[in-house]
Amino acid sequence: MFEWLVDISYNPYILYFILLVPAMIFSIVAQIKVKSSYKKYSKVENSLGLTGAEVARRILDSKGLQHVQVVPIRGNLTDNYNPKTDTVSLSEGVYSSRTIAAAGIAAHEVGHAIQHNENYAPVRLRTAMVTATNIGSRLSGILIFAGLILMAIANLSNWGYFIAIFGVMLFSLSAIFQLVTLPVEFNASKRAMQQAEVTLCASSEDRKGIKKVLSAAAMTYVAALFVALMQVLYYVLLIVGRRRN
Repeated sequence: MFEWLVDISYNPYILYFILLVPAMIFSIVAQIKVKSSYKKYSKVENSLGLTGAEVARRILDSKGLQHVQVVPIRGNLTDNYNPKTDTVSLSEGVYSSRTIAAAGIAAHEVGHAIQHNENYAPVRLRTAMVTATNIGSRLSGILIFAGLILMAIANLSNWGYFIAIFGVMLFSLSAIFQLVTLPVEFNASKRAMQQAEVTLCASSEDRKGIKKVLSAAAMTYVAALFVALMQVLYYVLLIVGRRRN
């Protein structure tokens, strides 16, 4: 079915255009979508009259997580939860803002805090993968490049092939990490929606806006996985093409 990809794998430029350019376009579109949704709902005040910080604090307290801090952080859409310090950090446009977007993002980050408190399995798996993924991302490019060079040398081609394949295996950890990240992020958004309805008693209009903001954000993770998978496929086909020639 994909034999034609193998047939053109000798040309890295054509392969790059076919596999990676569409993936990058998808990623850019996802980024534009999330910024557009954020911009739209960052201009609409939530019916609760609560700031992002107040939303986060209310949900945390309702879950018995009074020890988790809520602090401001510089930047735009830099919101995150740090399990090492038990801190929900909210960006400048979220922490003190009383908008629908701020409420949704704050609830999402608190969702991560709840995941860690409940020992959510995908979170444990993702945390366990961080070190190996970081090492793999640093070494993979060097090994693939070195392997491809050695493959061009007759008496070292086999060594080069195995080195390049090992590099791809290390790089694949990034794709696996992105795959594991999907259920973590989708679950955090699901928890955010539940808390908006149960704990915050947000209006239907608020919930609709929150869902749109979080759905747009979720697509960026889908795009990241797609890009990573296309990169793995690109490297595999590139190596196969060099091997055949």
